[in-house]
Amino acid sequence: MSEVIVGIDLGTTNSEVAVWQNGKLTIISENDSKLIPSFVGLDNNNALLVGEPAKNQYMVYPERTIKSVKRKMGEDDKLSLGENSYSPQEISAIILKKLKKMAENHLNCEVHKAVITVPAYFSDIQRQATREAGDIAGLEVVKMINEPTAAALTYESGHQDSRRILVYDLGGGTFDVSVVQVEDDIIEVVAGHGNNHLGGDDFDHKITQHIITHLHEEHGISEAELSPGALARIERAAEAAKQTLSDNPFAEISEEYLAERDGVPINLSLELSRMEYEEMITPFIDETLEAVHIALKGAKLTASDIEEIVLVGGSTRTPLVKNRLTEEFGFHPRGEINPDLCVASGAAMQAAMIGGEKVSAVLVDITPYTFGTSAFSELDGMPYPHVFVPLIEKNTPIPVAKSEVFGTMYDDQEAVEVTVYQGENIDALQNISIGKFRVEGLSKGPANNKIIITCELDKDGILHVTAKEKNSGLQRNISINNAISRFEENELDHAKNKIASLFNEGREDIEEENTATPKSSTERKMHVQAKALVEKAERLFDDVDPDDREEMVNLIEEINDAMAANNSDAMAEAVEGLSEIIYYLES
Repeated sequence: MSEVIVGIDLGTTNSEVAVWQNGKLTIISENDSKLIPSFVGLDNNNALLVGEPAKNQYMVYPERTIKSVKRKMGEDDKLSLGENSYSPQEISAIILKKLKKMAENHLNCEVHKAVITVPAYFSDIQRQATREAGDIAGLEVVKMINEPTAAALTYESGHQDSRRILVYDLGGGTFDVSVVQVEDDIIEVVAGHGNNHLGGDDFDHKITQHIITHLHEEHGISEAELSPGALARIERAAEAAKQTLSDNPFAEISEEYLAERDGVPINLSLELSRMEYEEMITPFIDETLEAVHIALKGAKLTASDIEEIVLVGGSTRTPLVKNRLTEEFGFHPRGEINPDLCVASGAAMQAAMIGGEKVSAVLVDITPYTFGTSAFSELDGMPYPHVFVPLIEKNTPIPVAKSEVFGTMYDDQEAVEVTVYQGENIDALQNISIGKFRVEGLSKGPANNKIIITCELDKDGILHVTAKEKNSGLQRNISINNAISRFEENELDHAKNKIASLFNEGREDIEEENTATPKSSTERKMHVQAKALVEKAERLFDDVDPDDREEMVNLIEEINDAMAANNSDAMAEAVEGLSEIIYYLES
């Protein structure tokens, strides 16, 4: 029996874990709830709280509780919890570890592997942070898939026809829209757009500010006079009102003793209408519809070309969302599947495919960003040293590899510096710099010595960049996820220990979980580069003769064995051999 791989939706507001076994999908629940609030806290005794208990504590002790950590992924922020501070990855790892334990209790076996979903518009940095969170939690992230893609898989698996679908994904903290082409059992994402800081949290904030304004007008109480606990109760009341207004035209908001004035308690009693609420959030919905049209333009389609709309994320329960989409497209969105659970379901189906189970769908995903480098050229008619040269364009199906040739600028140039950017601006400095490396020891000779730059985006959306001197074969490379990794050397082990201690697990457990995990940043980099090389080799199988293919397969097996045993020397030797074959085939 193959090892179980679970599917996880690591959400801003709630998270879920699911498993697909023997043709059956199960969303794993705890205390009859399939939604685990993405809250982490410490109680009075410094005991760890995750999920519903942490969410309940937030109203009383917000200073000992962390929520919406997904919006912090990829940032350098430190979040205080008790006497310690934690990175966003570590807090996310606590949530993942909770989901991991739920799955183990349900399956009666250990769980070591997971497919984790991320917003389609997550950057390379945010994706790597998610992978690190999985690693800290003791999970090998075998694949990351985009949330709209996972939802499309849930809706469309098993359908045998052809149509174009718009996946509208509005969650607690992020928004994504994807245009999807379904052709029998092939689900291909054609284009997408989004915003990593737009979601239900923003709706809650609007209601919260409305309540605070009311308190000021009615009682003369300013926000500064409200305690953290009172503000947390107001936020909770705002969220409850939002949920009520999904099904009702009015919501009553009541909270007692929020503050005190001259010994008299200040209570909150306020009625909020759906019309008032919808006026507050209309600018946000307008922004999502602008993103919809950007995605349609990227797919070279119009609204009339879309045949179905799929709603994903709890915030799509807001009636205004459905009404505006219906006005825009002329038909009602689909909503027969729980929008909170369809992403985790798709992740579990993808996990089953990877584990060898038969699932009637194949995914083809895209990159939401353009990746490239910079070169000396002209900008606005003037010489400029940082002109952006795209290599992988936005909305390109992944995995993908693209190459471009550049030339040295002057005679006998011995080194070049390659900077990798993510963005769309012709001025590279206006884009996001996500990595940098140097190629030294170039052959001496005239200017315009050919340097081939290759960008490879793997199936998880992680970027690998190679620079190779054409004449000599001299080559240097970088895996961007290591270049922007937040954990170096022993920091990853330290993070695992710190999180394990919160779960009352000892060092022995940590060492056992990670026997085959690379221990240093150098070894992790070797592993990532080796995996990228293996994927590249496998893409060449159809174009090589049987002898070369057999040799490549043997070297791939040696690489996999060396990675499993953390044998760096054996891995380096096998990688070198495979690199030589690939270089020969591409020459």
